[in-house]
This record gives sequence, structure tokens and C-alpha cells, in this order.
Amino acid sequence: MPSIDSDAAHQPLALWGGLECTVNRVGDNYFSQIERNGHHGRADDVARFSSLGISTIRYPLLWERVAPGGLAGADWSWADERLNALREAGISPIAGLVHHGSGPRDTCLTDPSFATGLAQYAGAVAARYPWIDAYTPVNEPLTTARFSGLYGLWYPHGRDDRTFLQALLIQCRATVLAMRAIRRINPRARLVQTDDLGKTYGTPDMARCATFYNERRWLAWDLLCGKVGPEHALWGYMTGHGAQPAELLWFRDNPCPPDLIGVNYYVTSERWLDHRAERYPAHFRGHADGVPCADIETARALATPTPGIGPLLQEIWDRYLIPLAVTEAHIDANREDQLRWLLEVWEAGQQARRNGIDLRAVTVWALLGSFDWNSLVTQCRGYYEPGPFDVRSPLPRPTALAAMMRELGSGRAPSHPVLRGQGWWRRAGRCLCPPVSTPEALTSITADGHSLVGTASAPILITGATGTLGRAFARICERRNLAYRLLSRQDMDIADPVSVEQAMQRYQPWAVINASGYVRVDEAENDVERCFRENVAGPAVLAAACARHQVHLTTFSSDLVFDGSRQCPYVESDTVAPINIYGKSKAAAERTVLDRHPGALVVRTSSFFGPWDSYNFVTQALASLESGAPFAAASDITVTPTYVPDLVNTCLDLAIDKERGVWHLTNGHPLTWVELASMAAGQAGVDTSRLEAQSSANCRYIAARPAYSALHTERGILLPGLDNAIRRFLQMRGESVELEQAIHCTDTRQQANAGRRQQAS
Repeated sequence: MPSIDSDAAHQPLALWGGLECTVNRVGDNYFSQIERNGHHGRADDVARFSSLGISTIRYPLLWERVAPGGLAGADWSWADERLNALREAGISPIAGLVHHGSGPRDTCLTDPSFATGLAQYAGAVAARYPWIDAYTPVNEPLTTARFSGLYGLWYPHGRDDRTFLQALLIQCRATVLAMRAIRRINPRARLVQTDDLGKTYGTPDMARCATFYNERRWLAWDLLCGKVGPEHALWGYMTGHGAQPAELLWFRDNPCPPDLIGVNYYVTSERWLDHRAERYPAHFRGHADGVPCADIETARALATPTPGIGPLLQEIWDRYLIPLAVTEAHIDANREDQLRWLLEVWEAGQQARRNGIDLRAVTVWALLGSFDWNSLVTQCRGYYEPGPFDVRSPLPRPTALAAMMRELGSGRAPSHPVLRGQGWWRRAGRCLCPPVSTPEALTSITADGHSLVGTASAPILITGATGTLGRAFARICERRNLAYRLLSRQDMDIADPVSVEQAMQRYQPWAVINASGYVRVDEAENDVERCFRENVAGPAVLAAACARHQVHLTTFSSDLVFDGSRQCPYVESDTVAPINIYGKSKAAAERTVLDRHPGALVVRTSSFFGPWDSYNFVTQALASLESGAPFAAASDITVTPTYVPDLVNTCLDLAIDKERGVWHLTNGHPLTWVELASMAAGQAGVDTSRLEAQSSANCRYIAARPAYSALHTERGILLPGLDNAIRRFLQMRGESVELEQAIHCTDTRQQANAGRRQQAS
């Protein structure tokens, strides 16, 4: 396998790919990422992986999937097809045999037969595919042992050190026996042993526990390297919790050091332990070493961020002097921070090589994204984190990460403008508690002179400074550390070519978000000229300018481009047939924008509600019902509501991905206006007895409304469901009310104090 041969040390830092393939067991339920991301049924994914320019991929040949009932009944058909496709594409697999799994149903991580069973399976894999030269028999044995034997999250759900050690020792023994079986058939086979590499810091009261955690993180690699004997720092801990000296010394007598150590690193890998648990949110509180404390990622607690993966690579290199690769680089974040995370890890890898570390590659993890890792895959909630491909579309859709991979893999500097901003883990406001200053625990980041981060960034131009949508884009760009300019008509009149060109020259944007426009549907019937100027002429001018300057454009259309003659949701390819002036202006704008700028993104959406304005339907309905006043809403018009923060965040991701064409974005639950009011009130616990259903004829609309304008999508469901959106809306609304009350109380106290001072004087 060329990527792991010794010659690779003299090659440029390689870019690899990895496929999230966990098959973990919770009780009697198995959670299979390959099933959920669709790769199981998509043979053409291999061509997608090849398009990224990678030469090596961490790829699953999982025991639980191939031979769940034993080798006699093994089904190799899927593996045969995929592995042959990888060979033809010139991609070398690192075969993973168990990935956070516990094996077939008749064994588990605390069953000694797990080791011999995996070895038998490994030998069968090697015999069938003798050309595979790299293996990871067990992914992250230490991490899996913690989750399965210490924290009780995965099968067999142990919650003590004895079970943790059993699971760890059996997985490591399985690795040794598996490599022995593989090498009997393929002597050149190499072991790529992965695990999460982090570090723990803490207050002085937690120093003993932090030291223990920092020793424990090496245990799997130490065992495989034959480094565990009576002199080992954790010998007493292991023998004191049930590990027999003979089973520990077996590894010293049967060493199986990795040919390459795989370092998996996440923003949660570095931890802060604090005995002052009350300072932190409740879900970070617990006990460690019998001491009440908080255990939280350093990025959310420390005033000075840790340097990241760089010093950790130095630590592991100094300890083992074995070639390294970063075998998982991924973060669950907005798209720009996914790009920034990969850039930070890549630059740290380049610096590590300059420091003399034999680092071979950085692996972009979760090529097809991952599901429900925010609950550590203990529940099936549908929470999805995209990767270089987003599988929520009918076919996996390449994201900006895919474009960045192609740049890195070909030796080009990554070019996306958003890379010039700091990721959230380095920004002010990231802490979930009073930030802790711990300079003695940290080292400074070694500057290599090549980082893009912190240099001037081209902005996003946002039109519509006085509108709800424009202000929402500005608010969220600020939160996401995306450079932007929010423009009023005085700053840039989008219907005036000279004004637009001057703004483009002045600001040099990489993207434009057109959040302006004529939005008064009824008034448009008698204000046609102005409506078409703002909704058609303006976007047309913007589209031409953006095309000329090679700038991405996002602009907005409406569900009112449809006539409502059908009773099922409209998709992007359905024929438009507007029945009012506003809808006609939006339909004309769609055609004109895409004619002038085929690379533009046109987002159809509808029925906004959000936490930052008081004029949207949901806010007004709740305000009326909460006050005890009646509230009437149409019962014969069906729409699909859209939560503004979800819309804005998704549009920004799509703009970063440089998506184009028409896309429907809503929170995807067709219902009437009166049903929407009832749903919001029900979740808010508000009495609906004064909610009145009425016909649209009684709403006194001037413009005709389609009776059914619900939107669906054939391009990908990217926004959460409406229940989820309303729940978050109510939470943010409650926080806003509490903040206003606090401000009011503060103002009252200040006025009272001022009055007392005046009386005293």
C-alpha cells in the first residue's frame, strides 16, 4: 500500500478519506451508519470518493455485517462489489473490521471468544482479498471500551473499571490475533491502529484525576507496543480492578506495534475538569475519582484556547516514534467552520512534518456525513452532520468540503474566502461558563507563516437593511464570524446598474444575498410598477453584476408562484402559474435571474416566523391569545411555514457550497393558517379557546391567494421539522422576554438609584 510504505515519509502530506461506518449496539438494537447514510445501496459512491482525488480510504468490512451468523453463512457480495470498484478507481482501502461495534449478536466486548472470533474473520478477509495491505481490526479500542464498559452507553453497558478493562484487553487481544491471522496470508499487511487522542486539563483539585486520564489515553497503544509491565504508570490501577498480571504481560510477550498510529481528534477531545461544578451547565456535571466536578470541552471553558492538535502530535510521536496519520478530522458545525477545522488540522500537520514528525496523512472523516453522534449514537433522532457529501439530497450532494479536498489533494492552497475567519472554538463568546484562565496548562500556537486565518476576508453583501430577512442574515453572519456588509437602498440600489457596480467595486464581495424586495402582496395589485422594479428589475441587475464579477448570488422567491390548483406539495420542477401580481413578479424574477446568472441560487420559501420581529403571524397569534383576545385565521389556505433562523443558516451553507438553481426551503409541514396558530399555541401552553377559524373570503385579501401552496423538495430536505422549529422559536422567544424583563428591572433600579442620589444631594 503506497500510502503507508516508508517511502511515503518523503512524499507530501497526503489527504485520505474515511467513511463513518459505526455499527454499535444499544440493548438489542443495532445502529448502522452505512445503512443510514445510504452507502449500503449506492455502488456509485466509489466514483464520488474518487472525484475527491484521494488515494486511500478507511473502509468498512465489518464483521457484524458480513458474517453476523458466523463465517459459514458469510455474505461477501457487497464487499466484493465495493472493493473491486475501489481497486479500479485506484483507491487503497484501510480495511476496518470492527468500528465501535461489539461483534455479532452471539458475542460482545467482554466475551473472550470475541478475540478468537474476530481473528477467524480477519483471516477469512485476508484470504478473500490478499491484495489489501492495511487493516484496522478494531477502531478506537480505548474509546469503545469507555463507552461500552465504563459509561454504559453501548453494549454490554458496563459502568465500572473492571468492565472497561475487560473490554479494552479483549479488543487489543483481538487486534493482535487478527493481525497474526492476516499476516499468515499476507506478510506485508500493516496495522493502522486508531484511537481518539486528546488531553485533560483541570483545576488543582482535579490534578490527580487529570493525570490519570492523561495516562489512560495511551493504554491501547501501550498494550499493542508491549509497553505494559509492572513499571507502567497504570499497572496498579489495572491489577487493582481485576486485570490479571498474566493477561497484561501477554501483550509484552506478543507485541503487535502499529505500523502507523491513527490519531482521531475532535473539538471534544480536549477536556477541562473543574471541581466548581456549579459554574457549569447541568449536563456537564458529574463525578470523577469520587469528586463532584464538571467535565467540559476546553473550547467551551478556557479563556485561552488550547493550541489544538499540533502539540498532541508531538506528544504521541515522542512516546512511540511510529509513523502517524490523522485518521479522523471532522467537526459538527456550520459549513465555514467545517472548512476552518480542516484547514487548522491540515496546517498543524504540515507544521508537524516541519518539526520532524513522520506524519503521513490527514483523513477527512465522514465523507457521507454521520447520524446522531450528538447523542453518541444511543438514539435514532435523525440528527445529521454533513461531510464532503450531503446525503439528504436524492443523490449525495458535494459540499464546499469536497471542493477544498480537491484543492488540498492536488497541492493547491485552499481558496474559499470564509477560511480567513476564526472557527467558533477560537472566538469570543464560545464559553458556556465564566471563562477560566489557565496559562500554565497551555502553550502558544506555533505560527508557520502560511495560515490564512485572521487575514482580511472578502465580505458577503446583504441587501435589505430594513427588512426582517436582511437583519436576520446580518445577525447570523455576525454569530458565525462571516464577514458581511448589510446595505440599505442608499448604499446600493439594486435596480440601478451604476449603484450596483459601484458597490461591487467598493466591497469586492464573494457572495451577495438579496434579502430586499417588495413584500406587500395586497398592495402590489395597485402598485405594479414599483413591485416589478424591486422584485424583477433589481434582481436582474444584481444577477448580471454577480455573473460579471464571478460572485455567487442568493435571491428569494415565493410559494405564490403557484396557483394552488393541486392538493399535494409543489416541488422545484413544477410549472409556475401565479395568480396575483406579487407571484407574477417573483416568477419573472426567477427566470431573469437564472438567465443572467446560471450559477445563482433561487430559494422559494414562505410563511416566515422567527424570534426577531413582532410582525410575523406566529408571534401575533400568540400575543393575541396570551392576552385573552380573539384571533382569527384562515382555515382554507394551506402553506408550509419557515423558521427564519433555519432558513438563513441553510442559505449561508448553500452559498458557501456555491449551490445553484431553484431550491425549496421550508420546515416542511403543510397546514392551514389556523392550524399553525393552534400548533404554536399548543406547544406554548396557551389557551386556544379564542382562536377562530375563518374562510379566506372573510380575510379581506385584495390579492387572490392560492388555496394550496405548500412546498416540498426534490433536491433535499435541509431544514428541521416544524415541531422542532416551533419548540426552538418558543425557547428563544422566552429568552428574549426574560432579557427584556431583566433590562427593565435594571433600568428601574438605575432610575431608583438616580432618584436617591438626587434626594441625597
